Amino acid sequence: MLKLFFAKTLPHPILTSMLWLIWLFLNNTIAPGHVLLGLILAVFIPLLTSGFWPEKVAIKSPLTLLKFLSIVLLDIVVANVVVAKLILGRNDHLKPAFFYIDLDIQTPLGISLLANTISLTPGTVSCDLSMDRSRLLVHALHVEDIPEAIKQIKQRYEAPLKQVFTAC
Repeated sequence: MLKLFFAKTLPHPILTSMLWLIWLFLNNTIAPGHVLLGLILAVFIPLLTSGFWPEKVAIKSPLTLLKFLSIVLLDIVVANVVVAKLILGRNDHLKPAFFYIDLDIQTPLGISLLANTISLTPGTVSCDLSMDRSRLLVHALHVEDIPEAIKQIKQRYEAPLKQVFTAC
C-alpha cells in the first residue's frame, strides 16, 4: 500500500531528487522556505509531466554513472583546450567530418543522453538520428581517424550509458 502511494506520488524519484538539489544549488541557500518550495516543485513537476515520459527510468549502476559524469566533465575541459588551439591556429590543417555511429544502446533516454553528451563536448555535435534509432550522425571539427573516433565515443560514452540505464 505504501509502495503504491510512493509510486503514484513520486513517478520519477531520481528526477525529483535532482530537481530539488538543482533548486537548492541555484538559490544558493538552505533556508527553510527555499527547501520547502524546492521540494514542492520537485514533487509536482515530475507528477504533472509523467504522462509525457515514454519510459520509466531505472539506474542499474550508480557508480558507473558517477564515473561517466566525471569522464564527461574531464572530456569537456580537455576538448575546450583542444578546440581553442584548433580555431586559434591555422585552419588549413583542419579535417572536419561527418560520420555515423551504429548504436548499441536502445532506450530513448540513453540515446538522448548519448547525443547530448556528444554535443556538449566541444568540437563534436550530434546531427541526426536514423528513423529506426540504430545510427547517430555526428559532425566533428577535426578527425584524424574516423573509426578511432567512433570507437572512443562508443567506449567512453555509449558503453557506460548502456550499462547504467534500462527501461522499467
